[in-house]
Amino acid sequence: MLAFVSAVFLATIHNTVFFKAAFAAVNKSAAGNMPFQAAIFICLVLLFFLLLSVIASIKWLFKPLLMILLVIAAVVSFFMTTYGVIIDDSMIQNLMQTDFNEAFELFNIQLFLHVLCLGILPAAWVYKTDIQYRPFWPEVLRRLLVIGIVGALLAGTVFMFYKDFSFVLRNNHSLRYLINPNYPVYSFVKYLKGSTQTQIVNVKPLGVDAKQNKDWQTRGKKSIVVVVVGETARAANFSLNGYARQTNPRLSQEAIINFPDTHSCGTATAASLPCMFSNLKQSHFSDSEAKQTENLLDVLAHAGISVLWKDNNSGCKSVCLRMATENTEALKVPNLCTSSECFDEVMLQGLQRYFDQLKNDAVIVLHQKGSHGPAYYKRYPERFRQFKPECTNDQVQDCSQDEIVNAYDNTILYTDHFLAEVIQLLKANASKYNTAMWYMSDHGESLGENGIYLHGLPYSFAPEEQKHIPFILWLSDGFSKGFQLDKECLKRQSNAAYSHDNLFHSVLGMLAIKTTAYEADYDIFSNCRVDLMGGDFRYYVAVAQR
Repeated sequence: MLAFVSAVFLATIHNTVFFKAAFAAVNKSAAGNMPFQAAIFICLVLLFFLLLSVIASIKWLFKPLLMILLVIAAVVSFFMTTYGVIIDDSMIQNLMQTDFNEAFELFNIQLFLHVLCLGILPAAWVYKTDIQYRPFWPEVLRRLLVIGIVGALLAGTVFMFYKDFSFVLRNNHSLRYLINPNYPVYSFVKYLKGSTQTQIVNVKPLGVDAKQNKDWQTRGKKSIVVVVVGETARAANFSLNGYARQTNPRLSQEAIINFPDTHSCGTATAASLPCMFSNLKQSHFSDSEAKQTENLLDVLAHAGISVLWKDNNSGCKSVCLRMATENTEALKVPNLCTSSECFDEVMLQGLQRYFDQLKNDAVIVLHQKGSHGPAYYKRYPERFRQFKPECTNDQVQDCSQDEIVNAYDNTILYTDHFLAEVIQLLKANASKYNTAMWYMSDHGESLGENGIYLHGLPYSFAPEEQKHIPFILWLSDGFSKGFQLDKECLKRQSNAAYSHDNLFHSVLGMLAIKTTAYEADYDIFSNCRVDLMGGDFRYYVAVAQR
């Protein structure tokens, strides 16, 4: 009886998102009818009842596990109904790898009350419930009988509506992600399985043959490339990409090259960051394989390039493990830091000193705090609060969409300022170094469109807002001449489709690094460069002409 009551409770209270999506799918199909909708509800209750009946066979496990499931279901249902997110293994990984301050922004009184009323109190009721077990064999026989009956009812219901189930599920694979707590528990186990694997001792080498083309000696100056990894910036809110608001006033005055059709490898930092620095393509990316293989930063180091990772976010997700790193998030710089975090400009502190002592060419990665939500209003200084009224609440769902967008646009305005400051620093060093900046965000963001907030949905059905990202390039005249890069050619081909897959090979290409790990097809410069790497000094202009 306890298993049955709990099954009805889980289905009715904690699966509203699933039923909303399932019934919408039914109504869009020829199978749409009330009996089939009732069958979906009955099947979910029977599925929960069946699983709980199996667990109930283990006397000492049933109540503790049921209590845990009720609390998990309450937490998951809050985030699913409030933000429109899905709790899969990548979302769990992203949560586990984020810092305390960012994670704390998601916890609020609404979450507490929701979990208390719909998770903790039901769990307490389960704890107080007295379960009367029969002697061992009678109890086993009764349990098997219950499991057999419930299994038969579930199979029979599915069989009665087999064509309807087949049609709807075949065309709506994402429905399984919404079953709470089944899919979140499965995803957590999957995450634990991956995170508890034997520690990788020997990382597979990559690009150990890397070396700069001999012509670097004739350039006369060392080179500096600053790679800015944006955080949660979506292309749709960049005025450079046609957004109605002026969110890029400073970049629009710079000789940048904008790539408006660029997409991310993932929808969360934990997935995108390792992917964009690996040589694995988005279609074949595996987090475990990426951790077992060297990445772009290692290849640069093999070529004699000095590499520095400066982080103002929640870490490099294992990308910079073998590199020099600086964490600026907890610094206490006046006017650049609050009591809990620092604005992105803090990463520019000490950068000139680093430039001055360089003995080799260098690549510096700046990992932004950027537009990380839900507390967008914390990501920029007071003078950048230009779009008002802004949402100043960590619970963005309590703000109007206009207020959310205003706060988010202010973060983009500040990113515009930050990138312009990076360019100014590079310009100031252009007489001594060949300088360049590459900016690319890790993923986008949902701002309440269709009831979806934040990011992290499974890539296959995540909205465009979470995948369409900004990508901007700035090259000093010395850099483009020194590496024989045709900026006009780059501008002509800037409207082509690009992605995180291009980062690895393009950075190698722009620094004229020869290695067997390099693939010219993914190098955005390959069609706009005098072929220094091949040595015949001919222009590839096919794309430009097309």
